Amino acid sequence: MDNTTILKSKAAVSENPSVGQSVKVFAPATVANVVCGFDVLGFAVNEPGDEVIMRVIDKPGIVISKITGDNGRLPLDPKKNTVSVSVDHYLKHIGRTDIGLDIELHKKMPIGSGLGSSSASTVAGLFAAKTLLGDETDAVELLPFARKGEEMACGHGHADNVAPALLGGFVLIRSYDPLDIVKLPHPKYLHCAIVFPDVDVPTREARQIIRNKIQMKDAVTQWGNIAGLVSGLFMNDIDLIGRSMKDILVEPVRSLLIPDFYKMRELAMELGAVSFGISGSGPSVFAFTKDDETARQITQKLQKHLAAININSNSYVSTINDLGPKVI
Repeated sequence: MDNTTILKSKAAVSENPSVGQSVKVFAPATVANVVCGFDVLGFAVNEPGDEVIMRVIDKPGIVISKITGDNGRLPLDPKKNTVSVSVDHYLKHIGRTDIGLDIELHKKMPIGSGLGSSSASTVAGLFAAKTLLGDETDAVELLPFARKGEEMACGHGHADNVAPALLGGFVLIRSYDPLDIVKLPHPKYLHCAIVFPDVDVPTREARQIIRNKIQMKDAVTQWGNIAGLVSGLFMNDIDLIGRSMKDILVEPVRSLLIPDFYKMRELAMELGAVSFGISGSGPSVFAFTKDDETARQITQKLQKHLAAININSNSYVSTINDLGPKVI
């Protein structure tokens, strides 16, 4: 998929929405890295996710009138919130700074979970603005603006959360410069079991502990695993997917921040998981399974284990979300 063509002007926008017109949009959580594909692979799930309600107001500019579900952690200042900052970049790019927008952000997923919380909010906001303005260009055109939100959230404009949140499904970022996004197929029966332990693993700090230099033999191993995973997705070969999802570069370091990570992996694999790993920077962990029942057994077992060591948790079971953001 060629993502080099970006919106040029307001000519791409077909509507001039009236004051009071509104739209409500859902955008999905995402699992970045997919174990071996640091910063280049990600996929979307059906739950959790975030919702944005956007209304046209009579005064030009962007305001954030309400945020729920964040326990007061997110700023209402439009210059400091990832949603409004991304939408502002989009409006400036298409020459529509004349419009006024009021944003309500409803967090339906945990902040700092490793499930692309900031990405879901940002994508929901951008898709809402695109919808209100009647912009019929492909959703991938919003990706550069969504990356601005990621840059604000964690200091790095990576795309392995925002790209699958925008496009749905599995996504490969083949290149960042120039940006080249490839949507990948996947087995339709693939299920994802997610458990979010209630511990704090800030994304910025989690990125800082990663090694900057690696040995060639480790790089070769990692390249083989990424190629194997992508091949398994194309071939609908779930066994190849499972044996390719191994990470010798990032997981050994980040796993130290997640209580009993290797014990949870052991429990998941014993129950029939195809693979197990960290979602994004953590602390959420995920397992691929061949069916819904196995996924639910795994989440129950892992939550029971975490409760035994006095850690609260949330869990989600989902197939792969191929739709991305949607108007609700």
